[in-house]
Amino acid sequence: MVHTGRGRLRIYLGAAPGVGKTYAMLAEAHRRVGRGADLVVGFVEHHDRPRTAELLEGLESVPRRTMTHRGAEFTEMDLDAVLARRPAVALVDELAHTNVPGSRNAKRWQDVEELLAAGIDVISTVNIQHLESLGDVVETITGVRQRETVPDEVVRRADQIELVDMSPQALRRRLAHGNVYAPEKIDAALANYFRPGNLTALRELALLWTADRVDEYLQRYRVEQGIKGTWQARERIVVGLTGGPEGATLIRRAARIAARTSGGELMAVHIARSDGSAGSSPRSLIEQRALLESLGGSFHTVLGDDPAVGLLDFARGVNATQIVIGTSRRKFWQYLYGPGVGYTVTRDSGDIDVHMVTHEHAARGLGRVPVRRVTDLGRTRTVAGWLIGVLGPVLLALVLTHFRGVGLPTDMLLFLSLTVGAALVGGLFPAIASALVGSTVLNYYFAPPIHTFTISEPQNILAVAIFTAVGIAVATVVDVAARRSHQAARSQAEAQALSVLAGTMLRGAPSGEGLLAALLDQVRETFHVESAVLLERRHEFDPWHPLAVSGPHPPEHPEDGQVAVPAGTTLSLVLAGRMLPAADRRLLGAFAAQAAVLAERERLATEAAAARREAEGNRIRTALLAAVSHDLRTPLAGIKAAVTSLRAVDVEWDEEDEAELLAGIETGADRLDHLINNLLDMSRLQTGTVTPLIRPTDLDEVVPYALGGVPAAAVRVDVPESLPMIHADAGLLERSLANLIENAVKYTPDGVPVLIKADALLRPGEPPRVELRIVDRGPGVPEEARERIFAPFQRHGDAPRGAGVGLGLAVARGFAEAMEGTVTAEDTPGGGLTMVVSLPAVDLPDVGDSDGQPNGPDRRHTDRDLNDPDWNDPDRKAEPA
Repeated sequence: MVHTGRGRLRIYLGAAPGVGKTYAMLAEAHRRVGRGADLVVGFVEHHDRPRTAELLEGLESVPRRTMTHRGAEFTEMDLDAVLARRPAVALVDELAHTNVPGSRNAKRWQDVEELLAAGIDVISTVNIQHLESLGDVVETITGVRQRETVPDEVVRRADQIELVDMSPQALRRRLAHGNVYAPEKIDAALANYFRPGNLTALRELALLWTADRVDEYLQRYRVEQGIKGTWQARERIVVGLTGGPEGATLIRRAARIAARTSGGELMAVHIARSDGSAGSSPRSLIEQRALLESLGGSFHTVLGDDPAVGLLDFARGVNATQIVIGTSRRKFWQYLYGPGVGYTVTRDSGDIDVHMVTHEHAARGLGRVPVRRVTDLGRTRTVAGWLIGVLGPVLLALVLTHFRGVGLPTDMLLFLSLTVGAALVGGLFPAIASALVGSTVLNYYFAPPIHTFTISEPQNILAVAIFTAVGIAVATVVDVAARRSHQAARSQAEAQALSVLAGTMLRGAPSGEGLLAALLDQVRETFHVESAVLLERRHEFDPWHPLAVSGPHPPEHPEDGQVAVPAGTTLSLVLAGRMLPAADRRLLGAFAAQAAVLAERERLATEAAAARREAEGNRIRTALLAAVSHDLRTPLAGIKAAVTSLRAVDVEWDEEDEAELLAGIETGADRLDHLINNLLDMSRLQTGTVTPLIRPTDLDEVVPYALGGVPAAAVRVDVPESLPMIHADAGLLERSLANLIENAVKYTPDGVPVLIKADALLRPGEPPRVELRIVDRGPGVPEEARERIFAPFQRHGDAPRGAGVGLGLAVARGFAEAMEGTVTAEDTPGGGLTMVVSLPAVDLPDVGDSDGQPNGPDRRHTDRDLNDPDWNDPDRKAEPA
């Protein structure tokens, strides 16, 4: 039966073709059919592999849809038929496949989204090289840029991802035994795409990507189940940074630890202490962050009162296995203020390993003595202050009773010192208690008559009163001073956090792209919240919609979060996960203001881009009207005049005149046809609708067709038949060459032929290419104008109005670039201009497109070939799927 909600997606992920993704998918299909599941085959390609083809037997298949494109028939999955059949499960192979132009969706993964939305479970396959985020990495490994990709988010959202793994040696054996390709293709495949290094690197990519997804699930599970302990499923090293000079040493040491474990993750965290972080420098933190990121790590800033607690909380939150901190920079006497971060972290780390790294700044001092904390001292300091304030005077009295000769003034000074100590340790109220208890003990034990609460001498009454007043005053002054110092230190921490944030924003993309998401990540880490979202609405009664999100389960309305801060009249920064103290709202307000600035910057950038596109469109329309005002009207006027003359009843034309008039009509029609074709081609290029059908092509078969519009004596062709085939769309290449040749003939003096010469270009370490040179002996083009002549509606120099609208070269370059080729202009030695057309050559023998078939002149046109309009694109010559 079909689910009433959204369907579930299961993906078999592989590192390379032939590892058994489709086989595993079909085996799972038979298991489900055996359990009584309603399952159909939407689209499965077996690539002529017998064992895979056998598994298709016994499974219900929805007939494919036949489509016609450029005179050829192709087959695709019939999405409407699958939706009408409404099975419980559908098999859809090759998730990254590009559909034939004219299909309802451009990509097969979009078809899968429709099936899932209809409540149909889908089982699919994809190779690691087709993930969009890994395009650059795969290109570095294989030297080939992938054209068929699927967004990572589509695969991440899958309910199940199963890795189909095989060692490179086993896969090469399968290939050598003929289980992947036909025998005549095996040697080419083993020598190209299936090299051991390529397969090992792609396998590592697949394993690491899958491990990341497993780690995401593990983190989500730990949060949902409230698990606080560390599960050492993966090495994750956290470096504690204070902003001091030892930071670079710690980062490099941690990077070496991470490098010893494959898949290890390096992170660094700075705890911006609200009581002031001794020795911290925003500039040092920015430099250390740059170093960390260059070593592949990530930097995090967290606001916390206790650096040790903040570091441990962060480490446990990210499921860290190791912590790296530096040995203390304190001098021996500074340990009077506490045991230090290193001792506390080591003592309380539990099952997290702690590395204490020595450095040259150890024991050289913090640069300043830590400020005593009075506000938010914590339970230990508060209890200690009350013990000093209440029990301290009693214990001091017991000691002084054995030294009766000290005298009352000295006793008072000692009790006053105890009161000051209670103020320093516990704050105002323990100090007041110490003053009151101390004055009482002084009166009872040391002011004559002793052991009574009466005082016989008036000066002693005054002394006890002054002691009590001074004790309370000293406690108040110490408390106020410490409070002011605490506030200043918190302001310093906030300024430091904002400084690091500003450095992050300045080092971001110039366009602002992605900065909002980075800002929200910083907010979430700084304030220890589960998620942060920037919401926007245009008017008061409009619904809210998210501009940027960080973290899971973001609030959809300001009322749904624990904290909401307005960021302008239409924006609201909303946090979920915990309430924030009032002291943190000011810093959060600064983040909200920064978010509003970034949102406005992105909006302005979007509007500016739209304005540029509109201005470019207006420029092209204006240039088009100006250009065609003569070039379109002139041939029309000539045709009309010739037709009118031929139809005139009062004039009798002889055969020669009539032939001349008909020739004029034909010439004018040809000019109109050429102009309109160029205009249509330029329109296709401007709108990005050019879809080349790339396949192996012989250059010597295309060039003769491109010469159809020029006299035979105007050109001389030197295109050897021994040239390798090229990856190209024959139709687009013919149009491109025709425009270039026509332009060269137009500017070459009469009687001087244009030379068309082709050569193979083979350079070590680079893919082979074929260069076609169109050499004329015309006036040439200055170097500074060579790029300008390829712009639409540009005519160089004093070219006459009838010379065309200036689209030929623009169309020629646009078509060449659509085929992964280039068109450049060079000087002709001795005078003139040479147009150089460079196109990728077929490296025979080689491995082909995403269906796993090698490219070559004898390549068979299977259904899978025709289904993909880019089936033999040069970027996919080593990209089987």
